[in-house]
Amino acid sequence: RGRAGSETRTMTGKMSFVLLESASGYGLFELVALDELGSGTEGVQKALKDLDRLSKAVKLKAFQPFASTASALEEINSVSEGLMTDCLKDFLSRNLTGGEKKEKKSGKFSLGLIDPKLANAVHDGTGIKCVCDELVGEVLRGVRQHLPHFVKGLSDMDLARSQLSLAHSYSRAKVKFNVNKVDNMIIQAIALLDILDRDVNTFVMRVREWYSWHFPELVKILADNYVYCRAALLIMDRSTFNDDKMKALEEIVGSEEKAKEIEEASRSSMGQDISPIDLVNIEKFASKVISLAEYREKLHAYLIERMGDIAPNLAELIGELVGARLIS
Repeated sequence: RGRAGSETRTMTGKMSFVLLESASGYGLFELVALDELGSGTEGVQKALKDLDRLSKAVKLKAFQPFASTASALEEINSVSEGLMTDCLKDFLSRNLTGGEKKEKKSGKFSLGLIDPKLANAVHDGTGIKCVCDELVGEVLRGVRQHLPHFVKGLSDMDLARSQLSLAHSYSRAKVKFNVNKVDNMIIQAIALLDILDRDVNTFVMRVREWYSWHFPELVKILADNYVYCRAALLIMDRSTFNDDKMKALEEIVGSEEKAKEIEEASRSSMGQDISPIDLVNIEKFASKVISLAEYREKLHAYLIERMGDIAPNLAELIGELVGARLIS
């Protein structure tokens, strides 16, 4: 448990205190009559349910409210990581080791904390002897339950609002700084990539079937789905095929011979004539399919890049796509 847990197991000495970290602020409580709480963990638990007995045993020495939700979030984030902030150090120094008289007695009292890591940090930063055991936890449980009774001006409603506000801020911060966030991006990307592969293939088949009524020979010439959609979008009405379209078609298919084959097929096609309104709908649909196919390639490149950053060894061994599916 570290130094804090091994130095002392019971709170003894002339003065003993406990530190409460709440959503409203830091509270320092003095144990003036610990005998009022009885002995043993079960006895203390029963005694803490009685507010009168708790009030006789514990007195509020100091309370440091947080200035805002932002400052509360900063303090609680540090406390949860076992770090002592400047605000906490100043609060303890002012109320426990601030004066010359107290400095002489600093070794005669102990400070109870709920977290062993924070206890170590406080001891290292201030020299205050710290305690972290079951008794401290039970006392802090009772104090937290009756906190509005000890702090003047703090109502149950104010405390509930502070807790709710801090809980939302703390949760958002934890999600924002989630160490698995990059993995989540890979999981989402590979899932979307699978959906796009399925949907793009379905849509391309629909374009092929639809446009084949007008130009059926094009299916046999162009096997690649993406190239087929681009060529169909360029040609549209085969009766309007001209030299300008011929040059653009060569760039799409990547071959002058194949472009000439398509031109010859368009002149002797067995396909039916198609109305302008049908061509408009085919054109719009083919454009959407091409956009999806191009986005799919960009997403694939993004996934490869992210896998290279996050899991380069896994990507090298089994490939980016398989590695991404293992992560998901």
